[in-house]
Amino acid sequence: MWGRCHQDMSGQEATRTCQRALPPERVLGQKADPVTPSVAPRDPAGDTAYTRPLPCPQPVPRSGSMAVATALGSLGAVALGTFVVALLLQWLWHALVAVARFRDTCRQLNKFPIPPWRNWLLGHTGMGQSTEEGLQHVDSLVARYRHGCLWWGLPWLPVLRLFHPSTLRPLLSASAFVAPKDKIFYGFLKPWLGEGLLLSGGERWARHRRLLTPAFHGDVLRNYLGIFNQSTRVLLAKWGAAAAAAGGGPVELEVLQPLSLLTLDTLQKCIFSHESHCQERPSKYIQAILELSSLVVRRQFRPLLHPWWLYSLSSDGRRFARACATVHAFTADVVQRRRHALTCLGHQAWLDGHQGRSMDFIDLLLLTKDENGHTLSDEDIAAEADTFMFEGHDTTASGLAWLFYNLAGHPEHQERCRQEVQELLAGRDTADIEWEDLSQLPFTTMCIKESLRLHPPVTAVSRRCTEDIPLRDGRVIPKGVICLMSIYGTHHNPDLWPEPEVFNPLRFSPENSKGRSPSSFIPFSAGPRNCIGQSFAMAEMKVVVALTLSRFVLRRDTARPPPRRKPELILRAEDGLWLLLEPLVGVA
Repeated sequence: MWGRCHQDMSGQEATRTCQRALPPERVLGQKADPVTPSVAPRDPAGDTAYTRPLPCPQPVPRSGSMAVATALGSLGAVALGTFVVALLLQWLWHALVAVARFRDTCRQLNKFPIPPWRNWLLGHTGMGQSTEEGLQHVDSLVARYRHGCLWWGLPWLPVLRLFHPSTLRPLLSASAFVAPKDKIFYGFLKPWLGEGLLLSGGERWARHRRLLTPAFHGDVLRNYLGIFNQSTRVLLAKWGAAAAAAGGGPVELEVLQPLSLLTLDTLQKCIFSHESHCQERPSKYIQAILELSSLVVRRQFRPLLHPWWLYSLSSDGRRFARACATVHAFTADVVQRRRHALTCLGHQAWLDGHQGRSMDFIDLLLLTKDENGHTLSDEDIAAEADTFMFEGHDTTASGLAWLFYNLAGHPEHQERCRQEVQELLAGRDTADIEWEDLSQLPFTTMCIKESLRLHPPVTAVSRRCTEDIPLRDGRVIPKGVICLMSIYGTHHNPDLWPEPEVFNPLRFSPENSKGRSPSSFIPFSAGPRNCIGQSFAMAEMKVVVALTLSRFVLRRDTARPPPRRKPELILRAEDGLWLLLEPLVGVA
């Protein structure tokens, strides 16, 4: 109940006052008379009424701590309120600036034509599809809006779709600092490819581009021709065995998947000097690369899995992590072993040990140095090797598969290519294609280019500019807007290519190529960020098509409907690309 009384009270007062906590009968030593609330109890010593004393008030602290605490609390509340108001004002200011900038951006974008959309809220969401119908829709857009159009993914997400040199050239010629790649989709590849050329930007990209360029010089690529021939012969032997099993006549085969294994086989030999025999038996490393490619595509079409934290919890995310670990472990092991050998032997002794055999991609990157004498780290080399494996296998395989399809549908062009190859190889002891032969296949080269125009392996690339890009007609591509540079749309633009759906290799004859804008044919992109491996890819494609046509006749199966194109990471066909392969008579 109540505590002690004041210490300065007299003993009698303290005793009497503190006794208030006890009931009356304990105080008087006798049982209390029952009383009503309105009648005071009687004092036994007299006839006077006993009056109950008033409660004793609590002592008031005599220090100033409470006052100080109160003052500090008030000051803290004021400070907190001021801080919150400042944050709100800052947020409001940034919001106003963003709105003003977006309005200015919209004023600039309104100068670009806008195709019909679903409504003001959804814009064109869902109208662009990675299907045959989606590519046909691109054809209709190009036919109506020859230079480009504005596409609204959402009310706050404008995308400029460009398909003419007049709008593409300023972006393609801009430096990598001004027109870097957009990171919305490319970010999905980051855990796999790291900071390789495909995904890096700024000064890091510029440095790596300078260091890697010598690795794709003609003198280096010359040494890879033997690998191209060897891997192609493995594939042709498999196809020959399938034809023999079918009685020696035409055999129907899907060509894209085995061509992917062929390109992976050549890349493993050129990059790592590794013989995996992946065309003949399963390879854990190769299977991991194929799985990673398919998982990236699956994630692209599942918006709920775009956030990393959700994706990592999904079954696809766990598969992606395991496949990444497999690929990274293989690459890191090769790089570390080579680095250890270089360190132990010394630079000159290591070079002497390589005399008589060509260096692979890893060797060249280990030896390269920048202007300050700095080398690439193991992590840098591994990222570039993984990037080369990714970019080099599917794109080249897609280009070859559609080239075979186009030649199969045009026997006259196929036969002319075959005669060109046979004349080149006539009288030789070996049927291998050599480096000097690549420039002696002009019509075959025209067919390759026309197939890349009609069926580009990569149908579009994206950029997001860091500053405004002025166009020649006075319009401006605003800073920060996603620019989808449609390679497919440019290659099918009637202003650039009359009858764009017709396969006509003579478009690329020297006389017909005069005066044509370089930006009208961009299967490997163009400008500072063009494909560093395009000479590698063209050389490999020439070897594969030349050796294939020297062994087989390609035909389309008229019983099958035309393939339905499917643009993903590369241009595929929904049910694969099926062709009839018939061995040439008298060719072993």
